[in-house]
Amino acid sequence: MTTIYDVAERAGVSAATVSRVFNGTRVSPAKAQAVREAALELGFVPNGNARRLRMGSSQIIAVLIPDIENPFFTALTRGVTDIARAAGYSVMLGNTDESAELEAELVAAAVGDSVAGIIVAPTTDSTDYTLPLTRGVPVVAVDRDAPLVNIDVVIADNVDGARQAMKRLKALGFTRIACISGPAHVMTADRRAEGWALEWEEQHGSPPPDELCLRVPYSIEGGRVAAQSLLCLPEPPDAILAANNRIAVGTIRHLMSIGRDLTEFGVASLAELPLILFEPPNLVVLPQPARRLGTLAAQLLLERINGSTEPPRTVIVPSEGSETLASSW
Repeated sequence: MTTIYDVAERAGVSAATVSRVFNGTRVSPAKAQAVREAALELGFVPNGNARRLRMGSSQIIAVLIPDIENPFFTALTRGVTDIARAAGYSVMLGNTDESAELEAELVAAAVGDSVAGIIVAPTTDSTDYTLPLTRGVPVVAVDRDAPLVNIDVVIADNVDGARQAMKRLKALGFTRIACISGPAHVMTADRRAEGWALEWEEQHGSPPPDELCLRVPYSIEGGRVAAQSLLCLPEPPDAILAANNRIAVGTIRHLMSIGRDLTEFGVASLAELPLILFEPPNLVVLPQPARRLGTLAAQLLLERINGSTEPPRTVIVPSEGSETLASSW
């Protein structure tokens, strides 16, 4: 059985430091990170019941995501779970279905259950987390921001991700590239549409035509319907940038349903696709750092749970897996 002494040896710290990390006592960020990583590698799980008795606090972290069936959010949740379990916490998962009303209900329920903290992918940019914050429950926004409140945020570089997808489609020979993005006032959707527009202007020397950017729900059906509309334009696109993997699947399904020659049409997806039986030859996939987002969000939340009073932080993770992070304070 793995003990705190094993974790201490792996992390290069004392057993007392390991104990302080898992008891919520503040230690240097570098030592805390070393302990958590060592515990994760060794599969060490602290005695949560003993810690709860000592601290009188919850050992549950609530994770609220829009779509549990989307592999992106599955990977994100795994990142949270790895860090949370290593620190002695359990994870309670809630699915908001992109509904602001359901999200509010789940946040209230989490507060009512006295969770230690909440990690949430906000459904809109107008979501307010005053309720948990006033009850002393820290909140970290992940994948999307929460501009109405001052909380920690962990997001991917969505603008650059869209621009990189555009560049790759251009390298394949496509020039009239449309964009199907998610709903307005959802940060990822807004930023990815912005990146598409900036790169279009860079490539063409003028702003993109309005009719080439459609905003739809983050769903397969949304992608299918939008692709159908774009291909009916008097001057249709020769490629489509899909702002997430489900929109990309809907786009590909429509192209195949109408017999479109996929050797002559480009599709770019921001995030890995779910399992598909046929991969188009001109498919561009830009992997998103979902698990990394979850890991960082959990680390920031644990710092808040353990008493950190630093100013709210925004951590931006590059879309293609680079370890270089940009933070704003």
